[in-house]
Amino acid sequence: MKKLFIAALLFVGMASFAQDADQKPAREQRERLTPEQRNEKQLKKITSELNLDANQQAQVKQLLADRSAKAEKLRAERKDRTTKSTTAEREAFKNDLKAEKEANDAKMKAILNADQYKKWTSIQEEKRDQAKEKMREYKKEND
Repeated sequence: MKKLFIAALLFVGMASFAQDADQKPAREQRERLTPEQRNEKQLKKITSELNLDANQQAQVKQLLADRSAKAEKLRAERKDRTTKSTTAEREAFKNDLKAEKEANDAKMKAILNADQYKKWTSIQEEKRDQAKEKMREYKKEND
């Protein structure tokens, strides 16, 4: 009787572990930061990666604040929209984002010296590649 009870416990335990392995873990909830906290976190990261001086830090901080304010404005506009955007509107939005990105890149180039800018662009490229890889994995999981 004892052996049967132990065998049943082992079976139930193994079955529960097998089910846990099959289920995909839910995406971890990231902590919700205010735009100011996100900007400070980004500024600290950029400062440590690129060894920014105090003047550069102030300029980058302003750039991040401007960029964050524009992003919040766009989110609010998008949230307020009641109808689905047309293809032309989406294309115009993409072009606006692209122009904004190019303007931000030009501002960063003006703030950073040549070595820092080169390192910053390589970091941006790595982030882009990581994002693409995550999208590929996500698509594979959901197909």
